[in-house]
Amino acid sequence: MSVKKEKPISQLMRKRRIWGYAAAIAVTPYLLIKIAWTFGFFMPTEQMGDPSWRTANAVTMVLAVVGILLALAFSMQWGERLPAWLVALPVWVGTGLLIPMVLLAPVLGPAAMIRDQQSGTAHVWIFEQILVMVSLVGVGICLPFALAGYAKARWPEAFSGPIDIELLPGNSQNIQITMARLVAAGCVLLGIIKIFWSAGGTIGINPGMLDNRDLWWHLLSLSTGVWAFAGAWGVLVLTTRRGSKTFFPPMAAAWVSSGMLFSFNLFNRLSSTRPDAQPALESPIAHVVTTELGSVLGVMMGMVILMVLHDRRRAMRRER
Repeated sequence: MSVKKEKPISQLMRKRRIWGYAAAIAVTPYLLIKIAWTFGFFMPTEQMGDPSWRTANAVTMVLAVVGILLALAFSMQWGERLPAWLVALPVWVGTGLLIPMVLLAPVLGPAAMIRDQQSGTAHVWIFEQILVMVSLVGVGICLPFALAGYAKARWPEAFSGPIDIELLPGNSQNIQITMARLVAAGCVLLGIIKIFWSAGGTIGINPGMLDNRDLWWHLLSLSTGVWAFAGAWGVLVLTTRRGSKTFFPPMAAAWVSSGMLFSFNLFNRLSSTRPDAQPALESPIAHVVTTELGSVLGVMMGMVILMVLHDRRRAMRRER
């Protein structure tokens, strides 16, 4: 019996190490580029020497270091002893940023390069962009697989079993359903607005910025809309426990959606503070409403996920 139990664990650990090491290697070029930019080397434009750009590069440099540390933590048994919040928070933000971008990378990458070439950036920027894109795609593919193995070993209740299990008395399902309905309504509203814009709708768009809508903007709007709808489905299924036989699909949809809505809007707000930042294409009211609404929905969805996992863990521990 002991041999049968040890075999899948060792196989899972080997897979975790392969994906974790691959993620750490993939993000290394991105880290090196960010270090160079932070200290003023190989900059494609003079604007990137501005203190605000240096600060932004320093922040993303730190994020790259965190990504490497997380990849190593997912690969090693000592990572399972880290505080849960120390792992969950950066993973929530990271998966929210990376997974949607990886799905769009084959189109967004070339579109970004063409746009920058047209704006007159230095030729070396093309090579740096290629390295950045390779790093982001590599870590976006490898890190979730390493995370999946890590989470399956540490938090099996989030990955295994049917969705409809008997909860213990004193659970928070009623408040979960109420919050989930509010979140789902907000996500549907946000999804409709974003998909309407991605399809060419002009309501809520600044009339003077209509010609600035490019492929990048349309695809990001579409991505936000699709993930908003996915989050609405996931959070409703998680709380009502209807619409899926297994727990993982709605959990994954809600997790990525909540992280995406929060972190992507936070990233946009930080980017808008740069001196060379382009003005928003949306009207001021529409921009504030969709940005703030997305952040609030992401946080609320994350709270619902935590309550669902808490009740589920209690029930599964009783069954053992």
